[in-house]
Amino acid sequence: MSSTLLHLRFPFSYFLLPVYLFALGTSPNFNEPRLLWSFIIIHFLVYPASNGYNSYFDKDEKSIGGLKNPPPVNKSLYYVSLLLDFAAIIIAFITISFLFSAMILIYGFVSKAYSHPSIRLKKYSIIGWLTVGIFQGSFAFLMCYVGINNYEIENLLHAKVLWPAILTTIMLLGNYPMTQVYQHEEDTKHGDHTMSLMLGIRGTFIFVQVVFALATLGFVFYFNEYFSSKFSYAFVILLAPVILFFMIWFLQVWHNPSNADYKRTMWLNFISATCLNSFFVYLFLATSHIGQYF
Repeated sequence: MSSTLLHLRFPFSYFLLPVYLFALGTSPNFNEPRLLWSFIIIHFLVYPASNGYNSYFDKDEKSIGGLKNPPPVNKSLYYVSLLLDFAAIIIAFITISFLFSAMILIYGFVSKAYSHPSIRLKKYSIIGWLTVGIFQGSFAFLMCYVGINNYEIENLLHAKVLWPAILTTIMLLGNYPMTQVYQHEEDTKHGDHTMSLMLGIRGTFIFVQVVFALATLGFVFYFNEYFSSKFSYAFVILLAPVILFFMIWFLQVWHNPSNADYKRTMWLNFISATCLNSFFVYLFLATSHIGQYF
């Protein structure tokens, strides 16, 4: 079971937490029970289930996201990941709503299609990249938003909700190739033609810079349009450590591509997640009634 627990990669949920906190920061109808249940379901059931299922079929021997030395997988990982998925669907239905439960079911199906050898969307560079960008981005944002607010589909069809969902996808489309940049050898062995493999190591860094710049402009427009310019300034300031680390690393990789390694990738993920989490917590406290206590 120790191998199974490691491959579920619970700490990796921290890197995906900005999606939930962004949804929370833009939520007008939250309450404490829904916050607790939606947070637990998504970060302790849905994401670990997806991690475990992916690990079971990848059977990686070298470093993967959040796990430097992955142990061999066994059949228990497959069953535990399915059990976590099932638990997430049932608990979401009981504690929040049918729609939240249904969205978790859809997310689980897409996650399995991404990894399972009979479909394995992961092996197609563009399709795999778009799948992750859309479903860990926009779809995950809307799933979190539904779970937090207990809204129906019609409540999602507003620009103030759809804009941040789209921005989340753009951020994921930029971020995801960076998580693949040190895995070229392993991905080639598995026959997975990832986006980073297609772009090359240096090309991945250039591509990410362009997408990140577009995402930043989108966030500035969104906060200026629907909140105030102070949030645009705060967003840019809090992301400064990410930009600094990325540019230093970019120069190191440009001179020596072997510097595109696991350790630096995880540091970028950690710094990025910490800065984004900090900003979205600030957004939530500054715009909600809870903020009056701080």
